[in-house]
Amino acid sequence: MTDPVRKFGFRIQTRGGSVVENLAILGRDREEAEKKLRQIYHRCTILEAKEIDGTSLSESSDVEGMITLISDESRKD
Repeated sequence: MTDPVRKFGFRIQTRGGSVVENLAILGRDREEAEKKLRQIYHRCTILEAKEIDGTSLSESSDVEGMITLISDESRKD
């Protein structure tokens, strides 16, 4: 039997110094969610992490906002 997928909320500081709040990442556990987060935000610092329930979807960042942030970060390199 597989573990259920849960949602984890993160507040991070990017390598460029920007703070990103309310990131929601799905994972079977916090370790998996952090791994996925670090694939998107290389060398970020996790300032806060918590498990969130399914009713908090409106609190998470939208995909379009995340793409904008990632694209802004890549221009700094």
